[in-house]
Amino acid sequence: MSSVDFDLRQLEIFCKVVELESFSKAAHAVFLSQASVSERIANLEGSVGTKLLDRLGRNIVPTRAGEVLYKNAVLLLEMKRTACLEMEAFLGLKQGEIQLGGSTIPGEYILPKIIGRFHQKYPLISVILSVSDTTEIRSRVLEGALELGVVGSKVPHKALIHHELWKDELVLAVPARHRWAKRREISLEELMEESFIMRETGSGTLNIMEEHLRASRAIRADALTVVARFGSSTAVKEGIKAGLGISILSSRALDTELKTGILKALKIKGLPIYRSFYLIRDKRRIASPICQGLRDFLLTTSKEEDKTK
Repeated sequence: MSSVDFDLRQLEIFCKVVELESFSKAAHAVFLSQASVSERIANLEGSVGTKLLDRLGRNIVPTRAGEVLYKNAVLLLEMKRTACLEMEAFLGLKQGEIQLGGSTIPGEYILPKIIGRFHQKYPLISVILSVSDTTEIRSRVLEGALELGVVGSKVPHKALIHHELWKDELVLAVPARHRWAKRREISLEELMEESFIMRETGSGTLNIMEEHLRASRAIRADALTVVARFGSSTAVKEGIKAGLGISILSSRALDTELKTGILKALKIKGLPIYRSFYLIRDKRRIASPICQGLRDFLLTTSKEEDKTK
């Protein structure tokens, strides 16, 4: 019998270190302290009888032996996942948790309410919602850290399945005291003269805005007078309220401010900006019964919203 031995939890931790090239990031991903991860890796190396990881600068990389183990560990962990999913399907499991990602607008303004409705229907299922920009959510779905994601722009990728969910309109938001507050629309030329608050690189809102500006051929996004870049729509709204500048934002993100009259929404003449939010999933991975249930619930919810409009 072979003297080399290990367990699946050790392999899971080892794979995370290899994939993230970091003990600290792996510790966060597997919900352990960095010291505990280091100890588990040391025990694994003791069990197999050789060094598995090398430190190159700030990055952790597998040794030749580590590469061999990683290749097989991925297959073993996928087999475990498949077995668990088949057992869950057989038993009709109606409890557990799922990792869902949402870009800023759906993550902050749409999904919390829908998750509440989902919880009423499936009270034993816990939805863990992570909010980040579109690029980050897409990457985490492809890495397998998230089973589902909802993002604000569609970028073709052979591994991703896209389902259109909700429609959204982007409008120009200005303070109630702004000189344009009583107008319904302004021109692109006028927009260039105003201080503008931009979203961060990777934002779906920014991607859609730049795409429409390019299509208009009138101005480019870099021709705007950008005074700040903020990482969320909430921060952008606070900047507008403070008089820092104006910005193009989702009408969904402005709902409360528009109803209370704190901010006003204008259209840009000749430049209507519409987009959709998309549900994404990595088709290379088997969807768990919980994943399938949440996916179907989101798709059904979006269709019901379309019927009410």
